[in-house]
Amino acid sequence: MRPVAATVLLLKVHLATCALDGDACLYSRGTSVYRDGDVVIGVSFSLYMFLYYTGLFDLKPTKDFVSWQLMPNRYQNFLAFIFAIEQINRNPRLLPNVSLGYEFHNVLHSHLRTLEGSFILLTGQAETPNFTCRRESKSVALLTGASWATVAQIGPLLELYRFPQLTFGAFDSMFMSSGHFPSVYQLAPKDTTLALAMVSLMLHFSWTWVGLVVPEDHKGLQFLSDIKREMDKNRICVAFVKMISTARVSYFFEGQKHNFLARETSPVNVVIVYYDTESLNDINYLIGQHFVTWRVWVTNSQWHADMAGRNFLLDSFHGTLVFANRHEEISGFKNFIETANPFKYPEDTFLMLYWSNIFSCSFSGSDCTLKNCPHNYSLARLPVNRFDTAASDSSHNIYNAVYAVAHALHEMISQQVEVSLIGNKKTVMFSPWQLHFFLKTIQFRNPAGDQVDLDDIKKLDADYDILNFQNFPEALRIMVKVGAFSTHVPYGQELSLSDDMIEWAAGILETPRSVCSESCVPGFRKTPQEGEAACCFDCAPCPDNEIANDTDTQQCVRCPDHQYASHQRDHCLPKSVIFLSFEDPLGKALAVTALSLTVLTALVLGLFVKHRDTPIVKANNRGLSYTLLVSLAFCFLCSLLFIGRPNTATCILRQTTFGAVFTVAVSTVLAKTITVVLAFKVISPDRRIRKFLIAGASNCIIPICSLIQLTLCGIWMGTSPPFIDTDAHSEHGHIIIVCNKGSLTAFYCVLGYLGSLALGSFTLAFLARNLPDTFNEAKYLTFSMLVFCSVWVTFLPVYHSTQGKAMVAMEVFSILASSAGLLGCIFIPKCCIILLRPNRNCLQLQKLNQERKFVTKNNGFNFQEGQTQDPTQAALRLEERYLLICG
Repeated sequence: MRPVAATVLLLKVHLATCALDGDACLYSRGTSVYRDGDVVIGVSFSLYMFLYYTGLFDLKPTKDFVSWQLMPNRYQNFLAFIFAIEQINRNPRLLPNVSLGYEFHNVLHSHLRTLEGSFILLTGQAETPNFTCRRESKSVALLTGASWATVAQIGPLLELYRFPQLTFGAFDSMFMSSGHFPSVYQLAPKDTTLALAMVSLMLHFSWTWVGLVVPEDHKGLQFLSDIKREMDKNRICVAFVKMISTARVSYFFEGQKHNFLARETSPVNVVIVYYDTESLNDINYLIGQHFVTWRVWVTNSQWHADMAGRNFLLDSFHGTLVFANRHEEISGFKNFIETANPFKYPEDTFLMLYWSNIFSCSFSGSDCTLKNCPHNYSLARLPVNRFDTAASDSSHNIYNAVYAVAHALHEMISQQVEVSLIGNKKTVMFSPWQLHFFLKTIQFRNPAGDQVDLDDIKKLDADYDILNFQNFPEALRIMVKVGAFSTHVPYGQELSLSDDMIEWAAGILETPRSVCSESCVPGFRKTPQEGEAACCFDCAPCPDNEIANDTDTQQCVRCPDHQYASHQRDHCLPKSVIFLSFEDPLGKALAVTALSLTVLTALVLGLFVKHRDTPIVKANNRGLSYTLLVSLAFCFLCSLLFIGRPNTATCILRQTTFGAVFTVAVSTVLAKTITVVLAFKVISPDRRIRKFLIAGASNCIIPICSLIQLTLCGIWMGTSPPFIDTDAHSEHGHIIIVCNKGSLTAFYCVLGYLGSLALGSFTLAFLARNLPDTFNEAKYLTFSMLVFCSVWVTFLPVYHSTQGKAMVAMEVFSILASSAGLLGCIFIPKCCIILLRPNRNCLQLQKLNQERKFVTKNNGFNFQEGQTQDPTQAALRLEERYLLICG
């Protein structure tokens, strides 16, 4: 079962297989690379890996290995190291008369073999670590790209000798805060602003629903804490967090656990992947195998595309955005790569293996050199999916690390460090620990122009170039700079980005969106979804007269009183000032009605004046009829005061005129009703009533009632008169100019007084409704008061239930309706008789004669008195009653 599992494993990782059974010479070659010099700088990191049936990774090729893979991106670091060594050796101003050498030891991620390279560096051999076989030590420092976990293993060994160790991997705050490894120096700039830079990118594109993939180590956890804090401050939600184990074998057998690639999470279109050196290949493999082309990957500079040389049309990482540390270009490095080959560096076993695999060269059996391999082949001629000549962050850091050691050596030698003579050659003799003083204080600019400082406290935060990985077709592999991020610029200008230069993932034609819920457009506010993240919400429209003029508004804002919300509720509009004007259709209709009724009242008055001597006009006191008609005309006209733009004068005149003219009208009706009642009481033996009636005592009712009403109006005007007011809430989008009543108590006292007069008139008229019809208009008065009271009783609840112009219109309508009720019920029947049936106006005497004959014929029985009298006396009393009524 173990060989089968290993075979499946090989198919998954796509490692280049190489059967070395016939190439026995390679087994005798070591994997360490050594070049002598006056001073030697050691370097140790992983360049290749071998896969065994046991599932472990070993240090060097042996006969039981089944597959090997040289990692070209790591080999570029080695080339940058050699390039720096050779560049310094050619520089007459830096370490003059001192040559630098180097030795390299491969390190793989195996707990069993991690210390092997360090033992070789310190002792000269791997088998016996408790003593050294070297006669003299030339190694002064160790350069490594190892993570904190690896340093934690090799650090205690190197700390025994206080051996300087320079790391060129990503910056790790643990080295600075722990204090356990004072001999460790970091070349990478601080990446404490990486989380801020990535969040700034999310804000730029309005990505609020983002997934996170981080390695399951302390750096991954630190980055997770930093970016979640920044995301929380900027209201960006974490859709999911996937922790990637650093145990490689667990990926290949349990990759199904990492479901962050599933299509079900398609709303999460943006995923931030934080890479470190140990999780890089595994995450790349998972994403590449699942062919995830619908997502945007945002990552750090530790990421790089694999160098497997695939030539597919599409690539899962096309459109990836990479935050890379900003560096100046290393001059001459690409030319150096072009000239690097196994013939120039025959001691480099890694280059020889890679060369034979890439260019299909073979090995000679005698001296283990390459054959059938043209000398003009070059790494620079390989496609970028095989080897990338652009210097990575790690290459820059290892380049700076070599220069840091060289500058420290230069300072130390310039201070008269002991130089020994071995044979005929001067050799620099010192202990590596002596270099610490100079490494801690060294500051310089490398040949590319970058500032280098090994003091972690003094280091500035890194500036980032935002690179867009464009890989369509797959072999293109162009890193295009589309933006930058720096905290060393004015606030608000940290992020600069050229959106039009970005190529997104395959199939995405415009800037992708990654949100849990679509933004709430202006006019809507966000309402949270219960149990969901803050980025998951529903959109609810703003309440009446409230607006939201921005997207994703938390709370709507109420418009000021002089403004109103637009139909979309996204901005406030100024309210227009309105009132019941004569140009308004309703105001125009009411005005025309008032004038028409006024004209009608004037016509009735003219008709009555013309026929003033007829019995029907004389009945019930024609003087009162004239007074009532005039007061009704003023009632109709006073309604015009309620129409038009209000001012202080009209507001006062409205109420006082209304109260005065209606009091006159209602008191006149009351006087007419009393006249009818008293007319039938004058025939009683009590002559005082007849004298009172003849004296016109009933005419005193009008001035007395009017005086009381005027007194009430005077008190009202003196204490709290009406005034101009505005109503900004009754009608949407309008400010209505209205007349405020001032004192509602006074207003209702005026109405109450009118109501009491109307109720008294109605009661008397109702009691006199059955008196003889010939001289009695009590029925007309009863019905007119019924209409009047009905109108004003209905007015009160309707008045309080309406607002704005409708309230004013209701008041005008009530005035016109009640006045028209009085005019129609009292005078229209009489006008019909005068104009249409004049004979009935003459039949009054005939009815009286018939009544006289009836009394005489029935021996003095009077149906009104209900008793028998002398016939002659009864006839005289009928005559006297007629004369009293008709004048």
